[in-house]
Amino acid sequence: MVSSPRRVGVLIGDGIGPEVVPAAMTVADAAAAVEGFGIDWEELPFGAAAIASHDDAVPDATLSALDDLGLWIVGPHDSAAYPVEHRSRTPGAVLRTRYGLFANLRPAKAFPGVPATKPDIDVLIVRENSEGLYADRNMTVGSGEFMPTPDVALAVGLVTRSASERIARVAFEAARDRADSGRPARLTIVHKANVLRLTTGLFRDACREVGKEFPDVEITEQHVDAMAALLVRRPADFDVIVTENLFGDILSDLAGELAGSLGIAGSVNCSTTQVMAQATHGAAPRHRRAGRRESRRHDRVGGHGVPALRAHRGRPGTDRGCRPHGFGGRRHPRGRDRDRRPGRDGIDHRVRRRGGPAGDRHVTRTRTCVNSGWSAGGTGGNYSVLSDQVIVRDRRDVL
Repeated sequence: MVSSPRRVGVLIGDGIGPEVVPAAMTVADAAAAVEGFGIDWEELPFGAAAIASHDDAVPDATLSALDDLGLWIVGPHDSAAYPVEHRSRTPGAVLRTRYGLFANLRPAKAFPGVPATKPDIDVLIVRENSEGLYADRNMTVGSGEFMPTPDVALAVGLVTRSASERIARVAFEAARDRADSGRPARLTIVHKANVLRLTTGLFRDACREVGKEFPDVEITEQHVDAMAALLVRRPADFDVIVTENLFGDILSDLAGELAGSLGIAGSVNCSTTQVMAQATHGAAPRHRRAGRRESRRHDRVGGHGVPALRAHRGRPGTDRGCRPHGFGGRRHPRGRDRDRRPGRDGIDHRVRRRGGPAGDRHVTRTRTCVNSGWSAGGTGGNYSVLSDQVIVRDRRDVL
């Protein structure tokens, strides 16, 4: 039985956003069809195009529409290229602050078809997203970065016990959810308390306290510099990693590249009721094919493609928005095996940057059926894969 369509917001963004976001929408439509429902996409003004039409990168009309939505996908924004008067606050900061998107979940997993530095990597980095040293999110008024004189620059780092405990609970729940019969729940707390004793020391201590509520989760700790080295040396030793904002941003980019490319590095920013799916990579404006008509705009594919798009299982008002179940959640052995089969049609589906002939449109329309054994009108089963660019992993990863 087909259920009523789910409303999902779409903010196309800048640079390669008009190329990669529609590809993600195609994948989500196909996955939703398998589950027996449709998606009612609601495209909203955003980014440079919104500045041109509304004189604001995130217009009030967009915010009013998002207020009523539980999920939206966001293309990259190139705020550095905006007119000076529109650079004071990035569009991402506006959305994170308004909707309290405190958790940034970033999985990194190697997939077939993408040459990976570390093929055995399969980690979920849980990044605190509302505090830290980032100047666009640690002050209610003003900026956390300032210059008292032209030759002196200062930055304020914010760490609170409540925010640290909140992100720790998300991480411990994710570790418990990702565990299976063959491996225990594992979580690594990453900090730099040997130097930043008060700030990251508070973060570490808050995570330790929350850990007492999860006796079934095996807890380890690493300093952030050691963690970077260990991710490169033996990533299979780690599962869920929880850390503060700046450390999480750096480690997740490293993990994404070790898995093959930032182009497949999935990311969601979430509160307890709302989820914003957003690519880890940037706008990459120099990679966009300028001057292409609408019908051709998906033909170009680089390593900056759409991230793994995993829609949340939560619903507005259900306090499930930031649950890890639908994103970077439990491993499914059959799904992994299915991933590793070659395309049954014998066609080279690799994207151009990886030495193949495929573009976004080709990848999206063919791999949906070829490698996963299902079609948009088919029936369920564990399914996965869409190429180097767009990946839907499992039944639980759809809306």
